[in-house]
Amino acid sequence: MSPDRPRSPGSPSSPGSPSSPGSPATPSTTTTTSTNSPTSWTRSPDSPTVALGGYAATRLIGLAILALAAVATGKDGLHRLSGRWDSVWYVRIAENGYGYEVTLPNGSVHSDLAFFPLFPALERALSTVLPIDAATAGLLVSWTASLAAAWGIYAVGSHVAGRPAGVVLAVLWGVYPTAFVQSMAYTETLFTALAAWSVLAVLRGRWVLAGALCAFAGLTRPTAAALIAALGITALVTVVRERKLSVPMVAGVLLAPLGWLAYIVYVGVREGSATAYFDVQAAWGNSIDGGVALARFIWGLPPLAALGLCAALGLLGWLVVLCVRQKQPLPLLVFTIGVVVVSLIGAAYFGSRPRLMMPAFGLLLPAAAALVRLRVRSRVLVLTGLALASGAYGAFTLLGSGPP
Repeated sequence: MSPDRPRSPGSPSSPGSPSSPGSPATPSTTTTTSTNSPTSWTRSPDSPTVALGGYAATRLIGLAILALAAVATGKDGLHRLSGRWDSVWYVRIAENGYGYEVTLPNGSVHSDLAFFPLFPALERALSTVLPIDAATAGLLVSWTASLAAAWGIYAVGSHVAGRPAGVVLAVLWGVYPTAFVQSMAYTETLFTALAAWSVLAVLRGRWVLAGALCAFAGLTRPTAAALIAALGITALVTVVRERKLSVPMVAGVLLAPLGWLAYIVYVGVREGSATAYFDVQAAWGNSIDGGVALARFIWGLPPLAALGLCAALGLLGWLVVLCVRQKQPLPLLVFTIGVVVVSLIGAAYFGSRPRLMMPAFGLLLPAAAALVRLRVRSRVLVLTGLALASGAYGAFTLLGSGPP
């Protein structure tokens, strides 16, 4: 599956066009011959092997920092990766199925139906065939999916901005501020892997594959709504531009929402209410309020903290603008913006929002394209510094009391 392909469906401009910011025309011409050679492809400095190796190095740095911090504080770092917060809910579902509820002192009920089924199903399957418990299986799923996600992110970045940018993009995803979650028994890596490969399938015109991957993503996280929208909008724009509707495109678009819808229907039938899933999420405080909860949270902060948070949101908006100006392909752009919007308009706990936005890897593509212009040594130093900072923040958060 070579990431270098001709212009793709839904792409506003040809990746090789000189008018396309971050195009691969300049950075990739020096490696075209070597990367086409089967014997030298994996040794190329901008190959998937380098991307995966760089990404794995960032996660190993994070785990090493966590281990050192855990020893210094006398805490169990491994338990923080597989036995806290959402990880506990997934393990319980894997071991006992759905049906567990917790009633809080304020009377609200937290049901395990808030969690989508694919991740705990994989935990259950692995713990059945391997001599490991469900919690360990969750780590295995998450770590394996993280490599698949990094590879998919590399492939999308290569398709859009050239292989060197693809390598940097994969490594940048590994040094995201809340990248420590990528080492936890959480769904972020599995969802991002499915989303990245689904977006790539659309870019290559493989609509049925894109729809199938999207359906699995819909069984993983509710954020799959952004991916469903990306496929649907790209298909619509493609039909308008080309004035033809292909059978594979229709099949892919129809497949895309099936996983997400199937779980919503399952919860509705189980609870006897068409809105049951949304009621469950509301009980967890995760209802869609258009950003009201976020505004109230900012309003309640001390002035300096509120100003800092507004600056962070301004930076986020600027990154979105850069993605648009970079002329990212439509499916990637819609998915990225969709994930950001879904993460901001819900009433979820504020501290979780950066984690919820982590699958929006398109936000990092402008930075990846900029870093490619640096010398390799400077690039490595920057990414290493970011990995150390991300690892330190991850250890601080994991060994603390607040949920990620």
